[in-house]
Amino acid sequence: MRKIILSTVFLASSLSLPILAQAADPLNYNLVNIQSDATRQVSNDEMNAVLYIEKSNKQPAELATQINQLMTQAVNTSRKYPMVKIETGSQTTYPIYDNDNRKLKEWRGRAEIRLESTDFKAASQLISELQQNFQTQSINFSVSDAQRKKVENELMVEASKNFQQRAQALTQAWNKSGYNLVNLNLNTNNYSNPISPRISMMKAAAPADMVAEQAMVGGESKISVNANGAIQFK
Repeated sequence: MRKIILSTVFLASSLSLPILAQAADPLNYNLVNIQSDATRQVSNDEMNAVLYIEKSNKQPAELATQINQLMTQAVNTSRKYPMVKIETGSQTTYPIYDNDNRKLKEWRGRAEIRLESTDFKAASQLISELQQNFQTQSINFSVSDAQRKKVENELMVEASKNFQQRAQALTQAWNKSGYNLVNLNLNTNNYSNPISPRISMMKAAAPADMVAEQAMVGGESKISVNANGAIQFK
């Protein structure tokens, strides 16, 4: 009985090896790795800006009140521009000492607001008003999520077609009857071109307490989709 069991196990193992080898064979031959790309220059349609205020006061409570009032005023001003999204950023208060770092001179506070909009003109006008009290830390341009997803979907199709064209060309070059797709990976990249806003004076004379409106030039970003994978010749 013991010999019969061992023989059965050996027979089953012997039969499984050729089956596994046959299953693996099709993936070990006639494989070709291919890569293709699709790229497009897209106009930046979204602007992000960071503005801040810095104030000093010997009394921290008065400093906090002053900053809060200016922040509230900024939020109220932004309501005239519904196309511009505004949110408060970081806010800090810290002591300032004398040169010997012993005696407390005053307290200094800093607060930020962040703007986001696809309406450059409205954002420029809002920034112009806010700069009566705020300073501009940065202005950046990018492709909005909605525009980026739309372009990426189009580029995925284009990159896939380029992949198929290369696969077909290689199939003909190797005198094969056709090919099967083994795997395909699609990867997206977004390269923004940083650009400083171009400043131009308002047509009408600006009041003395207002900063001239800026003409925003968003520039372009390069969106790319890479298709890479493997095919197997028939």
